Amino acid sequence: MTTMYFDADLNTGALDGLCVAMIGYGSQGRGQSMNLRDSGVNVVVGLREGGNSWKQAVSEGWSPLTMEEAVKQADIICIMCPDMAQPQVYKDVVEPNIKPGSTILFSHGFNIHFGAITVAPENNVVMIAPKGPGGMVRRTYEEGSGVPALVAVHQDATGNAKELALAYGWGVGSARAGIIETTFPEETETDLFGEQAVLCGGLTEMIVAGWETLVEAGYQPEVAYFECLHEVKLIVDLIYEGGIARMHEFISDTAAYGDLVTGKRIITDETRKEMKAVLTDIQNGSFAKMWQEEAASGSVNYKKMMQEDLDHPIETCGKALRKQFSWLKSNQA
Repeated sequence: MTTMYFDADLNTGALDGLCVAMIGYGSQGRGQSMNLRDSGVNVVVGLREGGNSWKQAVSEGWSPLTMEEAVKQADIICIMCPDMAQPQVYKDVVEPNIKPGSTILFSHGFNIHFGAITVAPENNVVMIAPKGPGGMVRRTYEEGSGVPALVAVHQDATGNAKELALAYGWGVGSARAGIIETTFPEETETDLFGEQAVLCGGLTEMIVAGWETLVEAGYQPEVAYFECLHEVKLIVDLIYEGGIARMHEFISDTAAYGDLVTGKRIITDETRKEMKAVLTDIQNGSFAKMWQEEAASGSVNYKKMMQEDLDHPIETCGKALRKQFSWLKSNQA
């Protein structure tokens, strides 16, 4: 069985006397830096001076440094800016200022695995990848729990790279929930596949296709929205709590029977074949190359496809409905 590391298994003092620099203050950077600070770790935040993230960090009690200053002080440098920005930030900011024997930490293995960043052999390269967005990393920590994470070591220059990474996992709260050991290739390839084929690409296309099928058949868009989008959370919560078995336990017999006889009509042999093709594109670097070229060209196609998604009628329908949902924190969502 896979080994999981918890608080009691770790040398939580491995970070004592060390400085952790958080480069970037987006979703993961913000959540992880705040958790580390609350765990008593010495954290500095490195940002571009005067930007929106700088102002937000100041409003949340930080005294930000420039990225260059943060790297110069740090024993552990956490690269938390967007994937496509990381190679340039590493080249311009980190590489000229890093101290030998320092540790570079990522929360996703993309740029290491696909060779966009190469770190000098005298430095550690590790990963702690929380399996949840930064907002959840922060919220669960404040609630006294945490988000599970993956740990990986790509380069162990100091002989204690794994110990440092696991201590970092403790600091962000993930060792409360459990940390599983992996590799940079495994984390990167499974993460990209999960996002594309299931969690984001697969799920959203299925939701939209279901909604369109009902609307085209003459059903009210709002009723179709409830059935194909709104109730996804209810089902996912059951699966999250106890797997598919718990979902089957709590849905009606009619729903369970429909699940068992219909699921394979939707996810067909052809679908599975396409999933394997998606995985192949990830494994052989085709997707990475396509995404890197898209970003380098100004993301024109990306922006166009995103706008098409935002302009879809299901979004108009959902926005109007959610304004009526008094239980949402923001009725404008």
